[in-house]
Amino acid sequence: MNIKDIIEEKLSEVILNVYQLKDIKLEIQENKTEFEGDFTIVTFPLVKQLKKNPESIGVELGEALTEQTDVLESFNVVKGFLNVKVKNQFFIDNFRSVSENFSTIEKKNATVMVEYSSPNTNKPLHLGHVRNNLLGFSVAQILKEAGYNVIKTQIINDRGIHICKSMLAWEKFGHGETPETTGEKGDKFVGNYYVKFDQEYKKEIAELVEQGMTEDQAKKEAPSMKEAQKMLLDWENGDEKVRALWNEMNSWVYKGFNETYTRLGVDFDKIQHESNTYILGKDLIQTGLDKGVLYQKEDGSVWCDLTDEGLDQKLLLRSDGTSVYMTQDLGTAVERFKDNDIQKLIYTVGNEQDYHFQVLFKILKKLGYAWADQLFHLSYGMVELPNGKMKSREGTVVDADELMQEMHDTAAQKATDNGKLENLSDEDKKTSYETIGMGALKYFMLKVDPKKKMLFNPSESIEFNGNTGPFIQYTYARIQSLKAKANYEYKDISEVAVNQSEKELIMQLANYKAIVEKAAESLSPALVANYVYDVVKSYNSFYQSNPILIQEDENKKQFLLNLSDVTGKVIQKSLSLLGIETVNRM
Repeated sequence: MNIKDIIEEKLSEVILNVYQLKDIKLEIQENKTEFEGDFTIVTFPLVKQLKKNPESIGVELGEALTEQTDVLESFNVVKGFLNVKVKNQFFIDNFRSVSENFSTIEKKNATVMVEYSSPNTNKPLHLGHVRNNLLGFSVAQILKEAGYNVIKTQIINDRGIHICKSMLAWEKFGHGETPETTGEKGDKFVGNYYVKFDQEYKKEIAELVEQGMTEDQAKKEAPSMKEAQKMLLDWENGDEKVRALWNEMNSWVYKGFNETYTRLGVDFDKIQHESNTYILGKDLIQTGLDKGVLYQKEDGSVWCDLTDEGLDQKLLLRSDGTSVYMTQDLGTAVERFKDNDIQKLIYTVGNEQDYHFQVLFKILKKLGYAWADQLFHLSYGMVELPNGKMKSREGTVVDADELMQEMHDTAAQKATDNGKLENLSDEDKKTSYETIGMGALKYFMLKVDPKKKMLFNPSESIEFNGNTGPFIQYTYARIQSLKAKANYEYKDISEVAVNQSEKELIMQLANYKAIVEKAAESLSPALVANYVYDVVKSYNSFYQSNPILIQEDENKKQFLLNLSDVTGKVIQKSLSLLGIETVNRM
């Protein structure tokens, strides 16, 4: 429990004793004013109930807190605001408690499944996937830290018309080449053929329009599209040749994906494939028809009417018997709850799919699955660059691998320009550039509230000052250097005078658990990111105010080193929740 919580608890007891009022919570703020005191208690909510002026209430509460508790050293009342100064020993004891178990959070008897990434096997991962992966992985780390059992999962979109487009283009234009013969990463290799299909498809549309068709007719009648649709039907019917090509091209993509995931620092406990789950979805359709939840049109297509829910009518099975994304997602959700003892399922998917998930959850509820209430869409805003949006079909995406390499190279350039890391070996420099570059990327992505659209600027993210990953990593490295110079070893300090900058830092460190719990509840890594930045700012202020290594009082010096050590641990732990590593020298 941090000092603020202690005061809140004691204050509630005093209000009950003095005024016989239960469940009254007054606002308690850390005192940033020129008035003496560590905290300010806002008394105004009691004015109406007690029919007293706020100054009188402030004095009464201050006197009662002084007499009935052992927390306060002194108090003063200014215009109804009760400023309280906490006894020095409370800060010492609170810090000792924090240093022993700052990250010990009680285990919760619940398992949460977090889905993220879930790419298509027709193209490499891009900038949008980067935000998705970093967000999903970080949310999983935070939930785990908050005491939940967590299952990290992805469903790979490995079938469908978009996959067939890449396959068809390779058949027509590939001439037997492979990632091995070209030396190209597998996911990029396959993605090139997705772009090639779109180029050829557009040519065919243009030709048909010239022949007198409307553009809509031309899109449907274009030979390439018809061939891709036939290939999809052949795939669903188990055609051996189509399936063999599908398996081979997907294997190229998976190898490429795994290389990207490794460098990005994310992983998964379970992987599902749409090629399996879409069949389960089809089975559910018949159950829904039998229950009268779904209905069939004359052309054989199956729909769910959600107009009474303020939504629309949703297609679940086409007239030719093929499934749609919604069908597959229904089957996937059912399989996950059937195969895993989970209490909550979180989908990390961009906000352009908000409506899709509203519909998905409603249909599952209509089908009678009680756990539908435990489904949550972690909706996040799109990532844009200074030059606008990306388009996969046109090959204008920002490739995830190229972005990560750019971050590495930018870190190397900035570190060189700033004279950082110059005493390290070439191998250590390379490792540090990667850690700093990836830290910059992850922090910049995660410090923004997930719901907000964000503009990503690689160069801005890698500055060594300000609210950036490298600035936070640098402070951690500074602490390690300080400890090394002092030959630091932990020794308990039970009594020492604590100044204002030390108090502020202690209170920041004590907030770690509360921040983790809040971030887990709101599924927002941004809370952790901005918390660790606040810790770093407090530490740098503390560091400037306290010349540690030349401190003559050995007892005080040890305390300051202890405080620095715990700060380093909190920084490192907080960054790990964001998937960010630290370096000991910068």
